[in-house]
Amino acid sequence: MDAGHERCTRCLFQQRVCLCAEIPTIPTATRVVIVRHHLEQWRSSNSGRLAHYALPNSTLHDHGGTGGPAELPSLDGAWLVFPTGAETKTAPPVPPRQLVVLDATWSQARRMFRKLPALRGLPILRLPDAPMPAARMRASPEPGRVSTIEAIARALRLLEGETVAAPLERLFEVAVERAARMGRQL
Repeated sequence: MDAGHERCTRCLFQQRVCLCAEIPTIPTATRVVIVRHHLEQWRSSNSGRLAHYALPNSTLHDHGGTGGPAELPSLDGAWLVFPTGAETKTAPPVPPRQLVVLDATWSQARRMFRKLPALRGLPILRLPDAPMPAARMRASPEPGRVSTIEAIARALRLLEGETVAAPLERLFEVAVERAARMGRQL
């Protein structure tokens, strides 16, 4: 394999467009629990990995495959960021201590939601509608469906403000730009 196509073992982008130097460190009061579908583990387009690297107060748990169901930490005081028809709240009256975010394709996320009993009964945080950037790493199945890192940024904007959300959104913009340089087209 030519040296320009070798992948960074951390961000999984090609070495020539590695994102690692662009990943900020963003302290948050809210713990972010990312539950990643096992098929996302080796995809360079997986934005949950990037969010985890940027957020020291986050944990990443793989779900499915040979590892079986994700083993989740205590979700005391947690809210789930998930678009569903269930009763949702746009802004919680008392900020949650933790946010749980499913990191998967939309169909995988729906199955994970059904298969992980720890998620049932969690209050669901509805993200406010906001314009989506035209540039994406993956196609959105319908308007308003955003990537994992964008969902985390929007949720943290509600809870902790712009200074936490903006660096995550900028990281996603850089990732989209670098993905385009690798030849990914959407």
